[in-house]
Formats: sequence, structure tokens, C-alpha cells
Amino acid sequence: MSKAYYIGTFIHSLTLTSLEIVEHGTICVSNGIIQSIQRMGKEYSESDSTLPPTTLLEKLGHDDTTTNPPPTIRVIPKNYFLFPGLIDTHIHASQYPNLGIFGKTTLLEWLNKYTFPLEASLTDAVKAKRVYTQCVQRSLQNGTTTAAYYATQSARSTNILADVLISLGQRGFVGRCAMDSDLQPGWYRDGSPESAVADTAACVAYCKEADESGRVRGIITPRFAPSCSREAMSGLGRLLAEGEEDGLLCQTHISENKGEVALVRKLFPECSSYAQVYDVHNLLTPRTVLAHAIYLTEKEIELVKLRQCGVSHCPTSNMALGSGSLWLRRLLDEGVKVGLGTDVSGGYDVNVLEAARMACLVSRGVAEGGKGEGSKISVEEALWLATRGGAQVLGLEGKVGAFEVGMVWDAILVGADEVPVALDCDAAGMFNGVSEKVKKPKIGGKVDFFGWESWEEKVAKWLYSGDDRNVRAVWVGGELVCQK
Repeated sequence: MSKAYYIGTFIHSLTLTSLEIVEHGTICVSNGIIQSIQRMGKEYSESDSTLPPTTLLEKLGHDDTTTNPPPTIRVIPKNYFLFPGLIDTHIHASQYPNLGIFGKTTLLEWLNKYTFPLEASLTDAVKAKRVYTQCVQRSLQNGTTTAAYYATQSARSTNILADVLISLGQRGFVGRCAMDSDLQPGWYRDGSPESAVADTAACVAYCKEADESGRVRGIITPRFAPSCSREAMSGLGRLLAEGEEDGLLCQTHISENKGEVALVRKLFPECSSYAQVYDVHNLLTPRTVLAHAIYLTEKEIELVKLRQCGVSHCPTSNMALGSGSLWLRRLLDEGVKVGLGTDVSGGYDVNVLEAARMACLVSRGVAEGGKGEGSKISVEEALWLATRGGAQVLGLEGKVGAFEVGMVWDAILVGADEVPVALDCDAAGMFNGVSEKVKKPKIGGKVDFFGWESWEEKVAKWLYSGDDRNVRAVWVGGELVCQK
């Protein structure tokens, strides 16, 4: 992989509450790793913008612009900026065809009416590949460079998803849903606790063998406590412990819905809480991702924090299924790791940006509902959750989620159109009585820049109105995997 230089504006999260906006910068990437970053401040002049890129790089001290093969040089256009790739910490690829299909159902009814039948049908390899390919392509087109996926109960279907990720170049975790409980439909569950554990181990091993780079990895996935027997969860806990040296992760659901919480209490009366059900089976670790976590008690939050688990906040799904509103500020103040999840297809959009803006909007409702002004989530915080926060949750902190020397080049190029200035133009598009053709926007979409906005304002516009049309290019591990 040749060396590449990116010249222009780049933006990323420094802390939970602050973005670094570098209007004039240069990032050097070699073999998919950021080698150097230069921030040109007051020394950058307008005359520099007129220099050929190679001349500018030489002026900045880079003497390898004439090597053979020459490095790739990409100049970022006006109203475009580089941003770290978005990270989806919770998505069900197998449910992708059901986007927007949930009617008036809530979680438990929705699973039986819509979800389990669709997932079970993906034992058809042709259908599975078709569904997974479309889901992953859409995810990449929306700027997601890393995703934690749930597949189905079928090991074969799960491995097809791994193959699709490897083929399309997305970084990801692929989980086979372990589910052997009698509460599962007889036509969609594991035959025994032993087979639930063995098939999970086989899928983890398949990913390790299929992708030696480690970009696509298996992840232990007990669907949620009501779907699993105690024996299966204990076996998966042992598997998780055995995989500690390899950084093997675990993902599951917790406290998404009040009915679900009540069901867990009934099924596991020996445990004092939902979180303890997982804990007694050794499934709460620093490598565990807990989706939703809306109704965690104070003691459960203390336990989750003690075990250093991560939480995937899925506000889009929580709203769509009427599950409830997470008091996110409480988790952040307690120091719990939090990222964002689209939770397709409970969530109706594969775009992490939709989850980010929904996190902001839900937090405003939580604040007005009595939790106070401090509960509101800012633009800066939402974007941190979509990048650095997600990296923490998935054990990738320091590797992806930001622009720092030594980190992997997982990045997206974001762009928007600037509204043209039209003088003496009436509402019908007439200039001085003569009809003129209005210049068509290059990008389209709902984000309009007028030229007077600050970069902070441009970023806010992108967060609240952006979609896949604003994502112009996507890199994973330095490889260009999507370009528009």
C-alpha cells in the first residue's frame, strides 16, 4: 500500500466535549497507519493555497513526493472535511430487510412477529448473502467503518456475513446468536446448550482463519438472557475467558424494555438484577458490549462500571419500539464507556449519524422530563460517542476513532454544497426578466452551506441534516472502500 497525503480540513474529537477543527492541515498515511500530522496555523497564507500540492508538501518538509511510485496526494475541496469513520456498536445485519417494519409492536411482540421469521429464513445462503451485502454496503455508504454485527442462530449464515465484510472491506465483529431457551420458537433455536457454545466457538474460529488481518473478528453473542439457558450462558462465559488473550469480545442486550426486565426477574429469581444474571455466568467483562441499558438500577450501573463493560446507546430503536428513553448523562457521569448503535431493524436507519442526532434529541426530552439542563447531549458529545466512544466500547481505543499518529486510517470524507449567490433573481428563477439555468448542486442532500457559517456551525448542520449523500469517500485501514 503506497503512501498517501491528505491536504485540507480535518475534524475529530479531542475529548467528550470538544472537537479539534484544523482548517489547513496535512495528514500522511503509510500502509494504512497515520505517520504524521501537520497543523498549519498562522504560517499558512493564501498564497499557499495556490501552490501545486507537491510544492506545498516540499515546503512543509516532505521530500518523498518524487519517489517511485509517487505517493497519492488528495486535496480536500472547499466545504469538505475529513472525519474519523463512524462506529456502530450494535446492528443486526440479518434484520436489514425489515427496516421501518414494526407497526405498533413493542420489543417482545416485535421479535416473534417480524424478527425471528426473517432471521430463520436466512439459512438460505443466496438470500443471506443478498441481505448481508446490501446491509454492509449501505452501512459503508453512510460512513460506518466499524460495526458490531448480530447475524442469526445459524453458523453457516453467520459465516456468510463474515465473508461479506471481508469482501467489502468494512471492519467488523460478527456474532452468531446463541439462543437455546425453551422460550424461543422450536423452529428457531439451538438444539442444546452444548451446540450453542460449540457453534459460537466455530464461528469465532472461522473469522480468525478467514481474515488473518484481524479486521473482521468473531464475537460471542448470547442474544439476551431470556433466549439462553443457564448452561449455555455459563459455557459462553468460559469461552469468553479463554479468548481474553486474543481480545475476544461479547455482546448482548440488557434492560431494553420494561416487559423484558420483568421477564428476566421471573426467569432468574435467584439473581437480584438483570445485570447479575450475566455476571454470575462470567459474561460481564471489560470486553462486553451491553445494548440499550435503559432501566439499569444504581446498583447495576455500579456493577457494570466495576466490570468495565461498555454500553451501546440505541436511541433510534428505543424510540421506534417505544422502549423508553435512556438517561445517558447518568452513565457518562459515572464513567461508563458508551458508544452508539443503530440497532437495525428496531432502529429504522443504518446511519450512525441518525443515532447521534437522536441521542441529542432524546436527551432534551429527558432533561425537560425532570432530569435537568445538564442532561442534554451536545453536538460535540454526540460525535465523540459516534467515534471515540464506540472505539472504547469495542476495545479499539487508540486504534480507530480519531486522527493521531500511529492510529489506523479509518476515515470518511464529508462534503456539502454551497448555495450559489443569485443577483436580481425573482422567485421564478428569472434574472432581469431572462430565465437562467440554475447550477445543479454537485452533492445534493439536505445540508446547505451559505459561506458565512463557522466550521462549528457546518459540523452541526451535518450532524442534524446529513445523510449518505454527504459521505463522499470512505477509507478502512487506509484502503478506499467507497467513493461517490
